[in-house]
Amino acid sequence: MTETNRRDISWIFALLAAYFMLQVGVRLATSHSLDLDEAEQVFRSQWLAAGYGPQPPFYNWLQYTVFQLTGVSLAALSVVKNLLLFISYLLYGLTARLVLRDKALVAVATLGLLTIPQMVFEMQRDLTHTVAVFFSASIFFYGFIRSLKQPSLASYLIAGVGIGFGLLAKYNFAILPAAALIAALADARLRPRIFDRRLVLTAVVALIIILPHLFWLKDNLDFATARTLEKMTASGHASYLAQVAMGVSSLALAVISFAGLTVAIFAIIFGKSLRPALGSGSQWTQLLERMMLVFLIGILLLIVFGGAAGIKDRWLVPMLFILPLYVCLKIEAAGVTTAKAFRRFMAVVAIIMIGVPAALYGSVAAARFTGHYERLNRPYAPMLETLRQQAEPAAILAGDSLLAGNLRQDIPGVPVLSVDYPGFSPDLSGRRPLLLVWLLPKDGSEALPPDMAQWLQTNLGASTPEALVIDKPYFYQRGDDRYRFGYAWVNQPG
Repeated sequence: MTETNRRDISWIFALLAAYFMLQVGVRLATSHSLDLDEAEQVFRSQWLAAGYGPQPPFYNWLQYTVFQLTGVSLAALSVVKNLLLFISYLLYGLTARLVLRDKALVAVATLGLLTIPQMVFEMQRDLTHTVAVFFSASIFFYGFIRSLKQPSLASYLIAGVGIGFGLLAKYNFAILPAAALIAALADARLRPRIFDRRLVLTAVVALIIILPHLFWLKDNLDFATARTLEKMTASGHASYLAQVAMGVSSLALAVISFAGLTVAIFAIIFGKSLRPALGSGSQWTQLLERMMLVFLIGILLLIVFGGAAGIKDRWLVPMLFILPLYVCLKIEAAGVTTAKAFRRFMAVVAIIMIGVPAALYGSVAAARFTGHYERLNRPYAPMLETLRQQAEPAAILAGDSLLAGNLRQDIPGVPVLSVDYPGFSPDLSGRRPLLLVWLLPKDGSEALPPDMAQWLQTNLGASTPEALVIDKPYFYQRGDDRYRFGYAWVNQPG
């Protein structure tokens, strides 16, 4: 890319950099508490492993490394996520620049990612592993398209890095390079790029990256896949035909949920001039069409032969993230004038860039008016601060990983265990006092949960301690609303 071309699209990246910095600021201002995926990262950053459970370890490894350098903090969590998102958008823009001549359409394709709810809203709210999938897919897609158009050793290497990272992000990522390979092989003009000997570099790099996890996966396959398969095949006692119908309908709804808003916005922005684009195409639109078709066929096969009954929209990220670029390629192939549409599109982008951070903050802060509380409203830090005034815990046992991660954020030097994750079990024989903390459901029992009592008996030989209750005001509380935690102390060595 020439220096002139870099300048032509640099404003897009400057705008996106400002947007993601705003998102970091909004996250820090919203709440000190952590959501599910954030808490998981903090909890599992206590140790480094080749595998952690149903999700591959890419994001865990990355966050562990950052925490080693910066310490455990919400800021480190938010910066990592938004930096990955920024790099993903940057690579997407560079990919668009390779195949689009109209610089306005390069901007529309890149910023068009902001019109996909699962990417602009859900990824900010939580979904760390899905962020990693998008990041990996952007790397691979850039390397893949560059290898087809401007092949070099570097482009094949980049594609291999993307595949390696992607398989370490989510296992369903494998469908993307498979779809890309099949789609390229179907075009005689692109076939030589696939049979290029440099493709060996792609495969070797990907294998080297995933090798440590592959050894772990060999011995933990059931542990790694059981939860995902359970989610996908949760059709109750439905018949085979009913399960297939459930799977196909869930896929259709997922596609509509993922792509519907983007298609609607493009239709409004371009209006009647979009109609000629529907019948237009190019080598690149045909390639992307084949990729999306292979991807959807792969999911349909999973439904028909794998028993999948519930397809979630976020599972479509590894493929349908190319939708804005695909639409822009169709528009360019039709020769549509973009000047007026571009100005209208930028107005939509401005609304999104202001509205999404406001909605994320408002979904938590509005509790003071509605009394509807999210996980980010829970007062974990004030609760722990009060308990530390009673005694300084030498170790903590939490009722679940969400609570464990939130506790560790404010006491990173103390081992925090979780009853729902037996894989982390450091020696606690010399660590007293031990603090036990669990969430108390509304109007639920205040007694020590049976699984925690069993854990104490099995691991420490300790009897059931006295269960106590502490309550603290919600963040953004309405009136005198408070959240309750159960806790207990174990002072005697087992």
